[in-house]
Amino acid sequence: MEVHGDTKGIKKYILDQLNAIYDLQIPLGQISTNEINEKMLEITQMINREVAVYINRQGKVMQVAIGDTSTISLPEIKERTSTLRLSGIRCIHTHPSGDTRLSQPDLSSLRRMRFDAMVAIGQQGSDMLASIAFFTGEYDEDDVPQLQGLGPTSLTEIHQINLTYLTMLIDKQLAKHNALMTIDDEERTILAGIDLANSKSTWTIEDSLKELEQLAETAGAKIVATVTQKKDRPDMALFFGKGKIQEISMLIQETNANMIVFDDELSPSQQRNIELMLGIKVLDRTALILDIFAQRARSHEGKLQVELAQLRYALPRISGQGLVLSRLGGGIGTRGPGETKMEVDRRHIRSKINDIEKQIEAIKKQRQLHRENRESSNISTVALVGYTNSGKSTLLNALTGSDVFAEDKLFATLDPTTRQVTLSTNQKVLITDTVGFIQKLPHHLVSAFRATLEEVQSADLLLHVIDSSQINYKQQMDSVVTVLRELKTADKPTLNVFNKIDNLTDEDTLKTMLTTPDSIGISAKQNMNLDLLKTKIEEYFAGKNVDLELLIPYDEGSAITLLHEIAMVQSTQYNEAGTLIKASVPREEINKFKKYMLEETTI
Repeated sequence: MEVHGDTKGIKKYILDQLNAIYDLQIPLGQISTNEINEKMLEITQMINREVAVYINRQGKVMQVAIGDTSTISLPEIKERTSTLRLSGIRCIHTHPSGDTRLSQPDLSSLRRMRFDAMVAIGQQGSDMLASIAFFTGEYDEDDVPQLQGLGPTSLTEIHQINLTYLTMLIDKQLAKHNALMTIDDEERTILAGIDLANSKSTWTIEDSLKELEQLAETAGAKIVATVTQKKDRPDMALFFGKGKIQEISMLIQETNANMIVFDDELSPSQQRNIELMLGIKVLDRTALILDIFAQRARSHEGKLQVELAQLRYALPRISGQGLVLSRLGGGIGTRGPGETKMEVDRRHIRSKINDIEKQIEAIKKQRQLHRENRESSNISTVALVGYTNSGKSTLLNALTGSDVFAEDKLFATLDPTTRQVTLSTNQKVLITDTVGFIQKLPHHLVSAFRATLEEVQSADLLLHVIDSSQINYKQQMDSVVTVLRELKTADKPTLNVFNKIDNLTDEDTLKTMLTTPDSIGISAKQNMNLDLLKTKIEEYFAGKNVDLELLIPYDEGSAITLLHEIAMVQSTQYNEAGTLIKASVPREEINKFKKYMLEETTI
């Protein structure tokens, strides 16, 4: 038999006494005996360290361990069978201080190890006292197993508990609960973020984590806790400090969490190190957004772009095979000869990236042809841009009478959608709904979705849709402008459309927003001020046209046909000389009609 824990410096005769505990037997159904308790407390007083024993349901001592001078955590046991039922092992340990109240680490170990019971014993004068805790078999609304305790009390009272009957009742309750659940039915998630002391971001850590919570819920996660730490800069190895990671480890045990999401992008080494320390799935903001995009992609193009972004994200993380990758392809049958296997994986990913880039390039050429056709037919284009969930799809539906999918969730729209609207001036305009932007938008996404975002680059006018009901709407606007700069479209003609004004209760807030002529307040959902928005769009395109009076001979009907195709015809009259037409003509098309212009027309 072996004594576990830090035995360095422990004298041999004490180790012999610890080993002798393995020979002690506890009666069936009884939690412990005076003999074993007295022996454990005697050794604790000699070495001033915690002594712990693990006992199975047959009353056999399975493991004896001692703590070091600074660590109070209990060692793992191999006998644990399932996280869905009790382990069949009870833990009895000493508290050198004599205070037998169960600590938070004690309770965390009870939850994590699924002990039949956790018992702490201590000596106070001539009295031996103890405290006990065990599962009730019930769960709270957050699906955290509930505990019940007794003590500090006398060891006599503890010995009177019928452990066999108690564990039978608990196992029955757990079986009922487990019958209603499936393993990994939900991803119980902890959110984590750093509050950087010298951050240049206008976002507070609270606002950023609130948005991360929305992202996680959109992906289907259940949030069980949020963790922050103030630091000058992220730790190179663990992102957080080591102490904070240990604190999170305890939180995982308390909340039953099986995933943690960081608010910033982690380096491959940080992700691997954190996974090794916490033992659960570790994601960062980028991976979370990619997961949402993978769920939302519908078109072939959208799926290609998501896959491209995922592969670019995964490539530097292929070495080390962290928990996330191992879940995808690890285990028996996937082990390779070290670095050679990794190189094969990397080469496969690079080949796949190259193949997808070729497919996207072909799609890009198709889009270019469509754009050239639109330009040749002189149809003006408007692109809806804005922060995710600002109401772009709802506005597209309201302006064009279409039924594009719109939902009050982040990234409800992933694939671009174009619809046509006819303005009151009889001009036809194409309006395109684009993917929403977000703060800390991963570079992988911007580059992968460049083919789609070219719709923004080629548009004549941008409608920057802003959720006016958001407290941090200014920061959201800045995030959108940052991406537009990256796309080299920040200088394009833009109307700031403050949406959801029906949710505003303070008129002064709206007045603050509408301080420039290129701003307007609307509610796409309630159809508020949409006519005014259309008027602003008309005014913009009217500035690009020139009003002409033309007299076209009857034998040149093709000119009239062309005029109707590329201009806004306002009136038509007929006289002996031909057809008299008043029309608003694009400046670049004027030369085609110069010979028909009446002398009094000025340009």
